[in-house]
Amino acid sequence: MLYPNTLEQKLGFDKLRERLKELCISSLGQAFVEKIRFSENFGMVEKLVSQTAEMLRILELGENFPSQNYIDATPYLKRASIEGMLLTQPEFSDLKVSLLTIRLCLRFFESQEPDAFPILGEYAKTIRVEKAVTDAIDRIIDDRGQIRDSASPELSRIRKRLISEQSGIRKKLDTILKSAKSNGWIGDDVSLTVRNGRMVIPVAAEHKRKLRGFIHDESATGQTVFIEPTDIFESNNEIRELEYEERREINRILLELTAYVRPFVPDLQKAYGFLGLMDFLRAKARLAGEMGAINPPFENRQFIDWREARHPLLHLSFQKQGKKVVPLNIELQEKQRILIVSGPNAGGKSVALKTVGVIQYMFQCGLLVPMQEGSSMGFFQNIFIDIGDEQSLENDLSTYSSHLTNMRHFLSMANKRTLFLIDEFGTGTEPGLGGAIAEAILENLTQSGAFGMINTHYTNLKVLADKTDGLVNGAMRFDGEHLEPLYQLEIGRPGSSFAFEIASKIGLPKAVVARAKEKLGTQQVNFEKLLKELDIERRVFAEKNIEIGIKERKLAKQLADYTALKEKLDNNEKKIVNEAKQKAKSLISDANQLIENTIREIKENKAEKEKTKTARTNLENFGKKNLVLAEVAEPQPAEEEYEPEGGDITPGSYVRISGQTAIGEVLSIKGKDAEIRIGDLKSTIKLNRLEKVSRKTYRAATGEKGVKTASKGVDMNERMLNFSFNLDMRGKRGEEALGLVDQFMDNAIMLGYDELRIVHGKGDGILRTLVRNHLRGYKQVAGMYDEHADRGGAGVTIVKLK
Repeated sequence: MLYPNTLEQKLGFDKLRERLKELCISSLGQAFVEKIRFSENFGMVEKLVSQTAEMLRILELGENFPSQNYIDATPYLKRASIEGMLLTQPEFSDLKVSLLTIRLCLRFFESQEPDAFPILGEYAKTIRVEKAVTDAIDRIIDDRGQIRDSASPELSRIRKRLISEQSGIRKKLDTILKSAKSNGWIGDDVSLTVRNGRMVIPVAAEHKRKLRGFIHDESATGQTVFIEPTDIFESNNEIRELEYEERREINRILLELTAYVRPFVPDLQKAYGFLGLMDFLRAKARLAGEMGAINPPFENRQFIDWREARHPLLHLSFQKQGKKVVPLNIELQEKQRILIVSGPNAGGKSVALKTVGVIQYMFQCGLLVPMQEGSSMGFFQNIFIDIGDEQSLENDLSTYSSHLTNMRHFLSMANKRTLFLIDEFGTGTEPGLGGAIAEAILENLTQSGAFGMINTHYTNLKVLADKTDGLVNGAMRFDGEHLEPLYQLEIGRPGSSFAFEIASKIGLPKAVVARAKEKLGTQQVNFEKLLKELDIERRVFAEKNIEIGIKERKLAKQLADYTALKEKLDNNEKKIVNEAKQKAKSLISDANQLIENTIREIKENKAEKEKTKTARTNLENFGKKNLVLAEVAEPQPAEEEYEPEGGDITPGSYVRISGQTAIGEVLSIKGKDAEIRIGDLKSTIKLNRLEKVSRKTYRAATGEKGVKTASKGVDMNERMLNFSFNLDMRGKRGEEALGLVDQFMDNAIMLGYDELRIVHGKGDGILRTLVRNHLRGYKQVAGMYDEHADRGGAGVTIVKLK
C-alpha cells in the first residue's frame, strides 16, 4: 500500500519515469514505462530487478545486441487478423525490419551460455518468429521497402512494359524538345517534367499555339504552360493504364501476403511484446549506467543497509554540472527501526529523507539503485510519507490539520512491513503542544513495529529516541566553526539546530540573540551547548585517531621490516655456520689423511732425516695454505665533500660548523655570535667556528635533491599529514608548554595555516597568559582571542596568522 496518492510526485519518481521514456527507442518501450508500478510481491520485484541487471550486464560487456528498428507493428497485426484486410507497402516494410530486430535479439540469447542470462534467455525461448514469415515478406519487400519486380510474373511483365513505353515517350519528347528549343519557343535550360502523371513540356505562354497538344497546367505567374504534345498522347494513356494495372497487381500481392501472415499473428504479437520489453529493459539499464546503479542483495525481510546511497535525480543533475553528490550511509535494523534525524535548516535532512523513499520505491518498481557494493535491500509492503504541505481550501484543511490527517492514516495502517517517512514532524502548531503530540504519535508508531525516518527540531523527540528501544538518533553533520552544512548523515547522536550561531552569522544583533537565550532557559541552551561541544570534541578526537592510526601503521611496517631482516640475518648466519662446519669437516679429513701419510712415510723410511724433514715441511705447508684467516677490510666512511664559498657570512648565508658535518642557515648575527637553524633546531655559534658553503652544498645536505647526507631534510608531506590545527596542552608545565607552542607554530607557519586552536584550560589563567605573551613574539601572529563560549571560551585561544 502506498500513501498518499501523490507519493510518486513528492519523491520525484515521476521525473525518473520521464527520463526512462526519453531513453526508450519506440512506443513499445514507452508503453512499458507507463505500466511501472510499485510491487508488493517479493518474487516479482526480484524478477524485475534481475531482468534489468542482466540487460545492464549485456550493455556493459559491449555485446552485439540490437539498438535500432524497435518499431511497434502491433496495430498492423490487429488489422491483418481481420479477414479481407491488407497491409500497405510501408507497413510491410516496418514489419520486415522490426521482425529482423526480434530475430537478432533471439539469435543473441541462443548464442549465449545457458547460465549467462538465465531470466531473459529463458523468456527468449518462448518467443517464435517463423522463418517462413520473414522469408515470405523478404520475397515481396526489398531492403529499401519497395515491392520487388519479382514479386509476381505479372508485376514483372507490367513493369517491363512500363519501362519500354516510358523510354519510347522520352525519345519522342526529346525530339520535340530539341525542335522547340531550335525554334525559340522554350529556353535552353528547360527540361521535361510531369503533370497529373503525364510527361509534358514547359512552353512560354506566348508560344503555346505553336506546339500542338493538350495543356495540363500553367505556372503561378502564367508565363509558362505545360503541354502534352499530340504525338505522345496515346503513349501517355498506355502508361497510365499500365500504372493502374501495376497498382491492382500490387494490391493483389499485398492481400495475398497479408492472408499468408494472418495465421501467425498471435505468435507475432507475443514477439512484439518481447521486443517492447527489450526496449524497456535497455532504457532501464541505460538509466542505471547514468546513475552508477547496482543490483544489491535482496532479502525478504524488513531492514535498510545502504552504503553511499545517492538521490538519483540529484546525482543526474550534479553529473551535468560536473559536481558530486554527498552519499548517504544508513542502517535500520530490528533494534533500531526508526531514525530521528535532527540538525540545522538547509543541512540536508529533507534530501536524505527523500533519498530513502525514492530508492526503496524505485527498487520495488524493478529499477537498479544508486549505491555502492556491500549494500543490501530489504522488502516493504507499505510506504507512507508525510512530506510537504497538503493544506486545502476545498477540504478546509490547514497545514497542521493535513499533517494530523496523515498521522491518523499512519497510526491505523502501519505494521511491521511498513516504511514511513515524515518531514518536519510536529510542525504547524504551537511548539509545546506540537512536540507533545509528536512524541505520543512516535511512541505509538514504535509499538507498531514499523520502520521509518523522521526529521525534527524538537528536543523532546531527541531525548525520547535516546532512551527508547527501537529508536535511534541521527544528525546531519554541520561545521560548527564555519557554520556550514556538510550534508553527511551520522547515526547514533542527535544534532543541534545551530539556531543562535546561524542568527549571529547573518547579522542579528547580539543583544537579541542573548535575550533569546535567556527566554529559552538554561536547560535547552545547555543541551544545545553540549551537542556543539561534543561535535567539536568528536572532530578533535577523530584527528587524533587518524594521527594514531598513521603512527600504528608506520610502527607495524617497521616491526615487519625488522622481523624480516632479523629472520634473514639468522638464516644467513645459520647458512654461513653450516658452510664453515662443512669446510672444517673437509679440512680435518684432508689433514688426517696427510698426517697418516706422513707417519707412514717416516716409518717406511726408518726415520731418515731428509725424508722426515720433507714430510714435516709438506704438513706445515698444508696448514699455511688452508688454515690462514682471511683479512676483512672494514669500510671507511666516505669523506663528505663540501664546496666552500668566499665572502662574509651574513643572515641568509649557508654555513658548516668547523670539524662537524651539520649544515645550516644563518638567521641573524649579533656581534661575534650567529644564530643558525639546522633542520628544526636553532642554535647560537661563534662566527669564527663557521665556514661559508655554497647553496648547492646546502641543498645536498638538507635532502632537497635526494642526496643522502648526515643532515636530514624535512618531509613536508608527512608533516602535513600528521599536523593538527588543534593543540591540547592542558596539564603541561610552563617550559614544556612553550616548547610545544614553538614546535606547533613552526609547523603551522611552514604549512601555511591561517587559524590555529590552542587548548590550555581556564584554571587561574597562568598558562593562558604565558602562552599568549609568548605568541606575541611571533611576527606572523595577526591576533588572538578567546574561543566561542559554547566551545571552550577563555580555556581555548584562537590564533590568527598573517
